[in-house]
Amino acid sequence: MRPLLGSGTVNRVYTGRDTTASQQCLALNRLKPVSSIGKHYTFPLLSYSTDAPKDGKASGPEHRPGGGRGRRGGRKDWKSRLLQGDVPWDDKDFRYILITMGGVASVLLYLYLRDPGREISWKDFVHRYLDRGLVDRLEVVNKQFVRVILVPGADSSEGSYVWFNIGSVDTFERNLEAAHYELGLEPSHRAAVVYTSESDGSFLMSFIPTLLLIGFLLFTLRRGPMGGGMGGGRGGPFSMSESTAKMMKDNIDIKFKDVAGCEEAKVEIMEFVNFLKNPQQYLDLGAKIPKGAVLSGPPGTGKTLLAKATAGEANVPFITVNGSEFLEMFVGVGPARVRDMFTMARKNAPCILFIDEIDAVGRKRGGGNFGGQSEQENTLNQLLVEMDGFNTSTNVVVLAGTNRPDVLDPALMRPGRFDRQIYLGPPDIKGRASIFKVHLKPLKLDPNLDRDAIARKMAAATPGFTGADIANVCNEAALIAARHLNEYINVKHFEQAIDRVIGGLEKKTQVLQPTEKKTVAYHEAGHAVVGWFLQHADPLLKVSIIPRGKGLGYAQYLPKEQYLYTREQLFDRMCMMLGGRVAEQVFFGRITTGAHDDLKKVTQSAYAQIVQFGMSEKVGQVSFDLPRQGEMVLEKPYSEATAELIDEEVRDLVDRAFKRTLDLVTEKHEQVEMVGKRLLEKEVLDKADMIELLGPRPFEEKSTYEEFVEGTGSFEEDTSLPEGLKDWNKERGETQEEPPASQEKQAFLICRNGKNPF
Repeated sequence: MRPLLGSGTVNRVYTGRDTTASQQCLALNRLKPVSSIGKHYTFPLLSYSTDAPKDGKASGPEHRPGGGRGRRGGRKDWKSRLLQGDVPWDDKDFRYILITMGGVASVLLYLYLRDPGREISWKDFVHRYLDRGLVDRLEVVNKQFVRVILVPGADSSEGSYVWFNIGSVDTFERNLEAAHYELGLEPSHRAAVVYTSESDGSFLMSFIPTLLLIGFLLFTLRRGPMGGGMGGGRGGPFSMSESTAKMMKDNIDIKFKDVAGCEEAKVEIMEFVNFLKNPQQYLDLGAKIPKGAVLSGPPGTGKTLLAKATAGEANVPFITVNGSEFLEMFVGVGPARVRDMFTMARKNAPCILFIDEIDAVGRKRGGGNFGGQSEQENTLNQLLVEMDGFNTSTNVVVLAGTNRPDVLDPALMRPGRFDRQIYLGPPDIKGRASIFKVHLKPLKLDPNLDRDAIARKMAAATPGFTGADIANVCNEAALIAARHLNEYINVKHFEQAIDRVIGGLEKKTQVLQPTEKKTVAYHEAGHAVVGWFLQHADPLLKVSIIPRGKGLGYAQYLPKEQYLYTREQLFDRMCMMLGGRVAEQVFFGRITTGAHDDLKKVTQSAYAQIVQFGMSEKVGQVSFDLPRQGEMVLEKPYSEATAELIDEEVRDLVDRAFKRTLDLVTEKHEQVEMVGKRLLEKEVLDKADMIELLGPRPFEEKSTYEEFVEGTGSFEEDTSLPEGLKDWNKERGETQEEPPASQEKQAFLICRNGKNPF
């Protein structure tokens, strides 16, 4: 088993038991398994990309003895030395354990060796000791019991003393006086009484839990960070307020050439670096250097990756920290760490400070005054002061990344703190092609395949995919090729990888009853036929009844590259999603639970049209926010009467879509039956099979990269830089070589200088 680095963002270990398969993986160049995710094709998202480290070296902290905490020793170290006969006196852990064991042994030895004496009754005391003259003196201890000290030479079996309990001192004195009188003892022969106060050690038992807790806390603070937040690693409990920010070194292998699909955001980041390297270019025009920018967008679009590329490219110090590292269990740690972080940044100015997942510390204030909320607000206030207060400087640029810009405090987002908000939005088909080019570089493709052609073809087949999804597809294709011991990766492997990412793991061995399999076949046939004969439905690529993931079958479509949808387009999509449920009802006279996901999507689309998009004449041209999944809604922004009207309109819209779908399935009854029977025979039908059964689709559709980019102005993604940023990563005082006279339009890398800045 050996780690294989791949072309995405998550590194794992390929555990191939067959050595031949492992060698095949190595031949396919740095592969890794990446877990797939489901992807819906309704509304496309935007994307990014990254390339793997060129040298194939895994990065990470060096392992040192003692758990890597920077000191000699550690539990495993001193134990092994002790077993070898070497007493590790120089190991702190060993000394602490030895001292603790010695203290415990001393206490136990004291308790074991001390003379506890023997308890007697008052009657025994009077007749066996006082009457026989064996009492030397009486010690009243803590007004609770009397210790009878025996005279020297008394019976050694009794020990040096015996004791008995008393109810009260007054009662004891009266009883002792009466005993002396009854025994006829003269005052000169009576036993002396001494009153003492002693500690029997029992009070220590009440302090043991407290002492154990204090000892555990001290031990934890001394050991350093545990579980991501105890800040005692560098200096014990006194370093709790020190910032956990890290200064990135020169070993970052990600460059801007490894990031694609977000060219505008790359230009913005390049400009920030140029601000710090060549400030005079902007100061001459009276411009002020922006203090910060927020990188926002859906997960997987490259926010953190872009920051890593900035750290790999910038010739200025790059400091990074996670937003959750400011909040701890101790009050005051968050603001102190913010102060320490900015102190570090100012010492290394000019520099770039990157705060990842800033929503952990930058949420809106006023949500309550509980302990955690108050600490978070104090940390946010300190961050606001450091970014734009009396003690600020203009040579520290703050970048931040978040998936939830809507929850950030307005004071944090205002100009003067985060001057720019860079949204890494959905990439078009050109951006996806650029991303595929990046991820195809380390793969061992069939020599007969053109990498650019494969990138464009895959870009057309993966609408809505993010950069993480594309990295997953490329890696899955390599894994599939290695699984079948293929020498090269071909188009078939990429198609299987797309199916794997979209639908999940294929389950050919899952047992389905014949009636269930037939129901699934006609259900998917209903989807396919209804979409085939509706103008605004998405073109069909493949339909299958092989179970994948949670579903028993699926139909794959190719959505159009568009951002605006009409009422007719949304209505046709609703009809297409209802095709499976209608086919069940028409052919079997019953319905099943298989349409649960379809009905959920139809309901969401209907509510969006009525509530958000203002597509209902009765509700009117209004728009209300729909609650997020799992979000609790305490009050609605409309009345109960409006809510009832919305429900009626949604129900009416769904009923109209169902009726239209029912009419279409009834009309195309024979076609649905043909597709269903062919699915039962072949299990998978592609577009060619559908054309054979149903004839050409009666509507014009786009399916190739060239058709999608036609009329968009350029064949490839525009990667040119503004004139002022051509030397963005060089100081103006450096000697520059003359730039080349021309550049290939098809080239992906942004290399406009003779000296490659990447």
